[in-house]
Amino acid sequence: MKRTVLHAMLIAVASVFASSNVAAKDYSVSSPDGHLKAVVSDEGKISWTIVRDDVTVLAPSAISIQTSEKAWGEKTKVQKARLRSIDKSITTVAYKRAQVKDQCNELTLECNGQFNLVVRAYNDGCAYRLVSKSKKPLRVMKEEPEFAFTGNYKAFIPYVNDNRGGERYSYSFESYYDEQRLSAMYEDSIAITPLAVCLPDGIKAVIMETGLENYPGMFLYRNSKVAANTLKAEFAPYPTETIIGGFNRLNLLPVKRADYIADIEGLQALPWRMVLVTAEDTQLLDTDTPYCLAPACRIEDTSWIKPGKVAWDWWNNWNIFGVDFRAGINTQTYKYYIDFAHDNGLEYIIVDEGWSSEEDLLQYSNDELSIPELVAYGKERNVGVILWTSWRNLIKDMDRYMSHYADAGVKGFKIDFFDRDDAEVMKSSYEIAAAAARYHLLVDYHGLKPTGLQRAYPNVVNFEGVKGLENCKWEQRNGNGPVHDMPRYDVSIPFLRMLPGPLDYTPGAMLNANRNNFIGNNDNPMSMGTRVHQMAMYTIFEAPLQMLADSPTHYKQNQECTDFIAAVPTTFDETIPLLGQMGEYVAIARRKGNVWYVAAMNNWTPRTLTIDCSQFLTAGMNMDSFEDGINADREATDYKHVTRKVSATEKITVKLAPAGGWTAIFR
Repeated sequence: MKRTVLHAMLIAVASVFASSNVAAKDYSVSSPDGHLKAVVSDEGKISWTIVRDDVTVLAPSAISIQTSEKAWGEKTKVQKARLRSIDKSITTVAYKRAQVKDQCNELTLECNGQFNLVVRAYNDGCAYRLVSKSKKPLRVMKEEPEFAFTGNYKAFIPYVNDNRGGERYSYSFESYYDEQRLSAMYEDSIAITPLAVCLPDGIKAVIMETGLENYPGMFLYRNSKVAANTLKAEFAPYPTETIIGGFNRLNLLPVKRADYIADIEGLQALPWRMVLVTAEDTQLLDTDTPYCLAPACRIEDTSWIKPGKVAWDWWNNWNIFGVDFRAGINTQTYKYYIDFAHDNGLEYIIVDEGWSSEEDLLQYSNDELSIPELVAYGKERNVGVILWTSWRNLIKDMDRYMSHYADAGVKGFKIDFFDRDDAEVMKSSYEIAAAAARYHLLVDYHGLKPTGLQRAYPNVVNFEGVKGLENCKWEQRNGNGPVHDMPRYDVSIPFLRMLPGPLDYTPGAMLNANRNNFIGNNDNPMSMGTRVHQMAMYTIFEAPLQMLADSPTHYKQNQECTDFIAAVPTTFDETIPLLGQMGEYVAIARRKGNVWYVAAMNNWTPRTLTIDCSQFLTAGMNMDSFEDGINADREATDYKHVTRKVSATEKITVKLAPAGGWTAIFR
């Protein structure tokens, strides 16, 4: 490995120095394995290109930024080039593996003007960031990254929709994927990232970002004014006036925005603009590049951060039965959730909306619910209590609220309805994480997607920003079944949405339905696909804080399924991708200690997969598995539970029903 890195570095150094004479205008850096190369040109303007072997993945794409003082990119020249090799290990706190290898080659281009350009080449992607040279703050008027492709390729496009209050940039970051050619993109729409472009021969180019701090998130668009096969970036301008609005008045909605996007600090590094490039879709399941590019951990002692599973209330509508009290948002109901969590080894419960005033977290709004009594009872039962709040309510007096509830024994906050990623919100997301860390509180962000914050502050144990199970509560039908193809989405997000960080999909439905008999129902919700499709999500979806979304009553009625779910960890020591095709199927193996957890899911198309145990086992083990029942295509709750010994070389045939699943524990 060292020889490979050194060889690639020598090639890259040769490229830099060969390009540094007066006539040459190109500066290149190659990945450690030599397959990927990023080339920066200052011919007229700064642009970059990505090549994989002999395939041009990204055609020359402009890099430009404009501050209130001057523009950078046009007529910018490289004055000096430096290259270094990075090869280090990172110990993680709450991730899919305990150790991460950060290995790449980095090219720093010192330029005239206000910014330098840093480019990195990893084995599975290339990225660049602009770094301010100014020691004083700068006002960024606009940034205009481009991503140009050589053909009119198919793409997985997560469009912005359901804007809060109709405001263009106020959005929950939850998008199904429109699978379209680049030329067919809707001219009036913007998309979030990650966005995948499908090149010939199975190559995927995934556009994304990481390292956002005090800076807005990147949207993508294409219209008739943009060059063919080219995506351009757009950023939310800085908000100057907001009002209370949105769903149930839970949002702060901008009604006026400035003519600039951010005020940055002196010498600030801007976010990484990244294109992951893979020849096999399974490489996307295995990448650590977004994690490596995220800010390093800022919490000195992380021993208090305890990931785990949660008995959650809202999705099942507090719908417990067979009890001698009235179920609802009251102390008796939540004690029932705490007892359920204790009996099944779950670490937390969440008290969702309805416990506090909409305007003051120190004012209780429900006389039937006692938070101090619940926290005390949870402590007796070794179950932590996490409280829900809206972002706009929390930030009114954040330190006071956090100090009060930390002293009271609360373990964290689920913070909802950010629904923006402009510079004001992104700065706030870091401030909240830092404050929570001071008080040893976990946080779970909803209405926001991960952008590297969770590495800097690993007490941020999950993000929503995903079309999760809640969407089944209000999903409508057309003549052929549900309007949205949720099972296809389920096997797309491991390759896309999961790249920047964990996702609070909130799985675990015990009422399951096939395409023909699925009905959206708020009060008694069900999932699309089979029982084991839901169970497999606990291994496949990365979520250091993972929900059990259904009613404790339903889980008790299906205890062997519950026992299995409860046994799956939420963080792992090792991850091995086994099989996968974006939008079709996925299979992953993860290890915690000496135990392996393996799962597979598919879309509505039934299929047979082969799980090769030699990819993860070194010796025979006992397997405890759940598979789709023979009638799961008719009755989605049908499953088969198998326990047996397997050898380290065995190939297991897995038959997946429509929207099916398979999951196993190897001990």
